[in-house]
Amino acid sequence: MTGRPLKVAVIGGGPGGLYAAALLKRRDPAREVTVWERNASDVTFGFGVVLSDETLGGIEHADPVVYRALQAEFVRWDAIDIVHRGRTLTSHGHGFAALGRHRLLHVLHRRCRALGVRLLFRTPAPPAAVLAATHDLVIAADGVHSATRTAHADVFRPHLTAHRCRYIWLGGDVPLDAFRFEIAETETGVVQMHAYPYARAGAGGRIGPDGGGGGARPDGGDGDAATVIVETREEVWRRAGLDRMDERESAQWCGKLFAEGLHGRPLRANRAGWNDFRTVVNERWWHGRTVLIGDAAHTAHFSIGSGTKLAVEDALALAACLEERATLPEALAAYEAERRPVVASTQRAARASLEWFEDLAAYVDQPPRRFAFNLLTRSRRVTHANLRLRDRAFVAAVERESGVPEGTPPMFTPFRLRGLTLRNRVVVSPMDMYSARDGDGTPGDFHLVHLGARALGGAGLVMTEMVCVSAEGRITPGCTGMYADGHEAAWHRVTDFVHACAPGTAIGVQLGHSGRKGSTRLMWEGIDQPLPTGNWPVVAPSALPYRPGVNQVPHALTVAGLVTVREQFVRAARAAARAGFDLLELHCAHGYLLSGFLSPLTNHRTDGYGGDLAGRLRYPLEVFDAVRAVWPSDRPMTVRISATDWHSGGTTPEDALGIARAFAAHGADALDVSTGQVVPDEAPAYGRSYQTPFADRIRNLVGVPVIAVGAISSWDDVNALVLAGRADLCALGRPHLYDPQWTLHAAAEQGYAGPGAPWPLPYQAGSRTPPTGRTDAPKPRLRWG
Repeated sequence: MTGRPLKVAVIGGGPGGLYAAALLKRRDPAREVTVWERNASDVTFGFGVVLSDETLGGIEHADPVVYRALQAEFVRWDAIDIVHRGRTLTSHGHGFAALGRHRLLHVLHRRCRALGVRLLFRTPAPPAAVLAATHDLVIAADGVHSATRTAHADVFRPHLTAHRCRYIWLGGDVPLDAFRFEIAETETGVVQMHAYPYARAGAGGRIGPDGGGGGARPDGGDGDAATVIVETREEVWRRAGLDRMDERESAQWCGKLFAEGLHGRPLRANRAGWNDFRTVVNERWWHGRTVLIGDAAHTAHFSIGSGTKLAVEDALALAACLEERATLPEALAAYEAERRPVVASTQRAARASLEWFEDLAAYVDQPPRRFAFNLLTRSRRVTHANLRLRDRAFVAAVERESGVPEGTPPMFTPFRLRGLTLRNRVVVSPMDMYSARDGDGTPGDFHLVHLGARALGGAGLVMTEMVCVSAEGRITPGCTGMYADGHEAAWHRVTDFVHACAPGTAIGVQLGHSGRKGSTRLMWEGIDQPLPTGNWPVVAPSALPYRPGVNQVPHALTVAGLVTVREQFVRAARAAARAGFDLLELHCAHGYLLSGFLSPLTNHRTDGYGGDLAGRLRYPLEVFDAVRAVWPSDRPMTVRISATDWHSGGTTPEDALGIARAFAAHGADALDVSTGQVVPDEAPAYGRSYQTPFADRIRNLVGVPVIAVGAISSWDDVNALVLAGRADLCALGRPHLYDPQWTLHAAAEQGYAGPGAPWPLPYQAGSRTPPTGRTDAPKPRLRWG
């Protein structure tokens, strides 16, 4: 950055604030850098800190002095122990590095003092607005309860989300040689322990005192030490009486519960108490001369060990951007642009991990190795292939326990639904093509080629787009249907091709009605926009337009209208059976007609078809029962649902479970679990496999087979979801648009050539990955002395 040296104020003396101060002072010794910390120099919360090799690499490059000091302190290990129902399973190859939080702070104190940073302990910082009047830059590193963020909430626009567990941060003189997850099933509920070593007797160097408060542990010890976090659902916490215990009593209770794993050593607290974790998200990270870093800007659940890591990486990025950009606004904007996607990805992984532990009781009855695999892959960052690379023997043992044949990826194991056996776990997801012939709902050559190509591509099940049960039930004029003369025969042409040319591939039909989202243009002409001319009337549970002022107001269905639509579904189901479809899916998702009944956002009826969940379920269940009655008894029937509306006041997690239980009780063979698209102003939490936790929860809490869907993009994801028991089938849409032979290519890339992915005879010559040019150069072998 050009111009005079910055005068920098840092609010908060945690690792992120201290490291930012050291980096800025090191880059320009003329800078005046001051750190305000309200506590004494030897006061901190928590015990140990975990840093990744990636973070350490950034520290080594930016400040070798700090890196060398930390290296001397680290305890390293590569194993994770999962202890459940008296059995310990260990996975190796993970690579952790930890040290005491006091030691980390002392290293940073020494470095700051050596560089000339002014450290003010026991000194609350003036408000950021006051500091900004006399400083060129104010770094708010004041933690999860940031006063800076609160004072300027109108600018940063923070969102704090509370979660369902309580946890306490404890420490003990415990000799651990692995990261330890231990599950205790008590009479009041499930309690889990996360524990890891951060000091070992005789290991690492001691840093001598230099007036900075010393680097000793808070207990004064110099032997084995471990961080121990105990966590449980809030209702379990209350039933156990932990809400009435003080820190000392809580530590004793936890130490007794996990006594064996702690080698009988007592636990101690450090001014932490029981807390509920809060995810912090800010819409903006900087304003004027003030910038947020670390927990002030964002938090991520401790179960993926990322708090200190993210704060240190924030400091690295901020210092680099200040060097690289010409002005302060450019630098702060660049810092946020660089860090925001990284943090968002970490928060998605942390959220998945957090929610997995919230629902831990749903998994405790899994077979032991599957449970361990599920735990290790819970954040979706560790995958089947990644874990196999780290510990091949562990993954092989999980696969044996799950009945996966040797040499077979989990995705290529068969799965049975009623009388239909699918040869693998891959589904070509229903995707609207808007390409019906002549706009009359008839599938034509496009559909034959489109669905036929995907059937030849190896998937176990290929699904049609939503096939509409009436002309008025179409989304667009290009949607296919099963309601007019010629439709049944046209679809029969497609199923005949699949059964004759791709034997072993099943083809399913998805039946639906557009409801209030009908009478719109083709997607590429203006999604959800009404037709310029020729609009047809639309119907819905209630007279609520999809987009007020844009889409037409639907007619609220009368009881007679409900009967008419139900019979349209029945006629379409009969025709679909005659047309040769192997499976039928009822579309109750995405804001279409049946979904409109399920969501409280779209169903405002006051009769027996609205109100509570039972009332909102009534009509979709009537349609399901009527269709199931005419659909052949040996053929499976699935239901697609939106497990959340991504909008306040919409379908809740408990609603989703209730919907799944109701359809399962009425005979649904599987639930196809999607989300959203119910209201236009939804706010989905997009990301890789972002919808799969909803399927996971339904599968393991309701006990019904599920089809997971939603940004599943790699065969590695499919293997992990199936082996962990989070999904039975995985539906992929866009990957099959990109590559119609996605499934066969997945088999080739994994070196699999078995019954789960047979290549069609005319294609067998292409069953191996095409050769590429050689890229290896001669290696140096002879050395001259």
